[in-house]
Amino acid sequence: MSRNNKDEPVFERYRLSTNKKKIRIRDFDTRDKSCFPDRVEAEANAAADILAIAELQNRLYAEGKQALLIVLQATDTGGKDSTIRKVLGPINPQGVEVTSFKAPSSVELAHDYLWRIHQAVPAKGMIGVFNRSHYEDVLIVRVHNLAPRDKVEQRYDQINEFERHLAENDVTILKFFLHISKDEQKERLQARLDDPSKHWKFNPNDLKERKRWDEYEEAFELALSRCSTKHAPWFVIPADRKWYRNAVIARIIRRTLEAMDPQYPEDSFDASNIVID
Repeated sequence: MSRNNKDEPVFERYRLSTNKKKIRIRDFDTRDKSCFPDRVEAEANAAADILAIAELQNRLYAEGKQALLIVLQATDTGGKDSTIRKVLGPINPQGVEVTSFKAPSSVELAHDYLWRIHQAVPAKGMIGVFNRSHYEDVLIVRVHNLAPRDKVEQRYDQINEFERHLAENDVTILKFFLHISKDEQKERLQARLDDPSKHWKFNPNDLKERKRWDEYEEAFELALSRCSTKHAPWFVIPADRKWYRNAVIARIIRRTLEAMDPQYPEDSFDASNIVID
C-alpha cells in the first residue's frame, strides 16, 4: 500500500494477497492474537492509535484533498457496529460519515447496483465508513439467488473497476472482513436473547441466515479472493476477541492515514501582523 506500511506486522499478517487465488476462510484463525498477545497492552495501543487517528482526521479534513473509505463486512453479529463505535466513535463526527446499507429501496432498484454506493462515497477531506456495502450484491444476492448467476459473476470485475476509479481519484480504500466463528456467533446471538435490553438487536431471521453459514462462507471466499487488489485490499480480521479486533483495525487505519500524510493548508495571511483588539 505504501512505503510506511510494508514493515507493519498487522498489514503483512492480515492483508490478503492480490493473486485472486481462492482462499479458504476456515484457514484463518478467528482467535488469533499474534500481533497483540497481551490484552492490556493491546487496549493501550488501541487508545494511542485512536488518538493519533483523531489528529490525522483533523488534518485530512483541513487539507480537503483526499478521502478515506473504510468498508466493513461480516456475518450477522460480526461486530460492525461495535467496531465503528469503539474505533471511530471518539473522532470528530464532523469529519466522519457512516452509511449503513439496508435492502435497496424501489428507487435504488431502478438504478444499477452501484448507484447508491457511489452517492455515499466520502468527499475529499472525509472519512467514510460503509456498514455493509456494494459487496452485498455478491453475498446475499448470490446466496439467495436474487439476480441471475451470470450477472453476479460480472460484478466482481465491475467492483474492482469501481474501486480502481475511486482510488485514482484520491479515495484510499480499506476493506475489513470481521471474521468470527460459528460458535462465537451462537454465543452472541444467545447473549442478545438473554438480555432484554438487547432484544432490539435480535432478529429471528438471523437464525434462518445462520442455517446458510456454509453458503455465506463460500460467497465471502469468492468476494475476498476476487476483489483484493493493490488499490483496495481486503483484510481478514480475527474478530472473536473484540479487544483484539479493535487494536488491529485501529493500527491499520492509523498507519494508512500516516501514509496518506494529510497536511494543514498553508496560511493565506501573515498571522504575525494581525492584532486583535
